[in-house]
Amino acid sequence: MTQTQYFVAASVDGYIADAQGRLDWLTPFDSAAGIREHYERFLTGVGALVMGSRTYELLLNHAGPWPYADRPTFVFTRRALPRVAAADIRFVEGAVADVHPALLAASGDKQLWLVGGGELAGQFVRCGLVDELWLSVIPVVLGAGAPVFGAFGAVHVALSLGELTRFGGGVVELRYRFERAAVGG
Repeated sequence: MTQTQYFVAASVDGYIADAQGRLDWLTPFDSAAGIREHYERFLTGVGALVMGSRTYELLLNHAGPWPYADRPTFVFTRRALPRVAAADIRFVEGAVADVHPALLAASGDKQLWLVGGGELAGQFVRCGLVDELWLSVIPVVLGAGAPVFGAFGAVHVALSLGELTRFGGGVVELRYRFERAAVGG
C-alpha cells in the first residue's frame, strides 16, 4: 500500500530553513558518513513527489538538472511558475485532501514523498494524510526560520518511534509513524 512519507531535515530547534529561507546551513552535512547512501535508498522507494511552490522554486535555483525527472512531481501553487524541460511537473491547487488520491495513484506501488515545505506538510498532517515522518535532526541551532510543520494551529498528533539511525557529523534520523486516530485539535 502506498504511504505518504514526510522525509525532511531540520535543525535541533525544529527549522527546515533559516529566517531568510536558505538551506546553506544544511549543505555541510551532505557529506556526513551514510547520508548520501541512505537518501539514495529512500529515493528508490519513491513513486511521486509533492511540494509547495517555495520548495519548487528553491530546487529550480539549484545548479544542475532537475533531480527527479523520472518521477511525477506535484507542486501546490496558485501562481504561474516555470516548468522544467523533460520533467513531469504537475501544478495543482486546492485542498490537499481533494488532491491526495491523485498523488497516491501517481505513486503507483511506491511511496509518495512529501518534500515540503512546512506549511504544506502541516496541511497534510491536519488532514491525517501523513503516514510517516523521516526527520533528520541536524546538530545546528538556527533560532528562527521555517518550522517543520509550519504554523498550522493547535493540533495534537501522536507519533510512535519506529527507527532511529545515526549518521556521521552528529546527524540522527528519527522515523515516526503517525497515529491517525490522534489527529485533532
